Amino acid sequence: MPRRTATLLTSTLLLIGLLCAGVLIHVPYAEMSPGPTVNTLGENDGEPVIDIHGHETYPASGHLNMTTVRVTGVNYRMNLLEAAYGWLAHDTAVVPYDTLYPSDVSADQVEEQNAEEFTASQESAKVAALRQLHYDVPAQTIVGSVVEGGPAEGVLHAGDAIIAVDGTEVSAPAEVAELVTRHDPGEDTVFTIVPAEQTRAAQEAGDPVPADEATEVTVTTAAAPEDQRAIVGIQASVSHSFPFDIDIQLADVGGPSAGTMFALGIIDRLTEGDLTGGAFVAGTGTIDDDGNVGPIGGVTMKTIAARDAGAEFFLTPEDNCAAAAEDPPDGLTLVRIGTLQDALDALADIRGHHTGDLPLCTAG
Repeated sequence: MPRRTATLLTSTLLLIGLLCAGVLIHVPYAEMSPGPTVNTLGENDGEPVIDIHGHETYPASGHLNMTTVRVTGVNYRMNLLEAAYGWLAHDTAVVPYDTLYPSDVSADQVEEQNAEEFTASQESAKVAALRQLHYDVPAQTIVGSVVEGGPAEGVLHAGDAIIAVDGTEVSAPAEVAELVTRHDPGEDTVFTIVPAEQTRAAQEAGDPVPADEATEVTVTTAAAPEDQRAIVGIQASVSHSFPFDIDIQLADVGGPSAGTMFALGIIDRLTEGDLTGGAFVAGTGTIDDDGNVGPIGGVTMKTIAARDAGAEFFLTPEDNCAAAAEDPPDGLTLVRIGTLQDALDALADIRGHHTGDLPLCTAG
């Protein structure tokens, strides 16, 4: 066999072997890519994303799009060839698998956590939006969940309003744990509560929880396995009484990162005129009850998704600005925001065509 032919055959076989190895060898990585965007002012699957009852609403034009990231599934194992392509591609990001799916957390737990974070983000978006519009939104510390087999099982129930612990009034979930841990394991803790049914009825009516109807229950503390501190086996959380109904209807989305855009969508629906002035604005960011905007993951993928959908402006959490500005999509203006008020000020500049006044993200 001529040397040239042998060399060509050897090279071909080597290339085929490398390609086969690339397909067969799995690597501990996952892929992130731009996901769908949804206009919070519009509809999704024929239903309004934000549906308000019991208060006058106003039509809104333009776009206030929340953005998402598409990730490979928990059971998908990327091969070496796919990882190499993802590293080279502009519109994907290859990250360690454990970043998305920690080894000590099951797939069901990841899905449950994402769903819980999404629900919590909707609640905070409603609170922040209504408070921005000067509505009174009473907050109440409640029993969020009860640990199966824990001391509180059968005594406290999810949804019970916690008025006081050992006679000390509480106004935030963290205070419950702090008061319980003052005890030694085995000691009794007295909870002053309003049962879940009464709490729910009051909140659905938009009223404060009736603290004068509270009762006392006693829970004997146990020792936490990890550090022996006193616990009762509950997770305290916050629930609110809203002055009217606001439903956010969006399936197959998880995590907390849409909170800011939901809040802006609610404000736009409850106020005359258009927040965007008809512009196509997208964005991201967590939000808390006080209107503070927090950072999110996958910001680069979200800016690509926004631009692909047609966005001109992208509301960017200030802590994500540097990363987003390293390689922004052409034609997309990255606007820095740290609060809901910052976002509203930016929208005022956009609809007033004062874009030179916008606080922009910068790299580095």
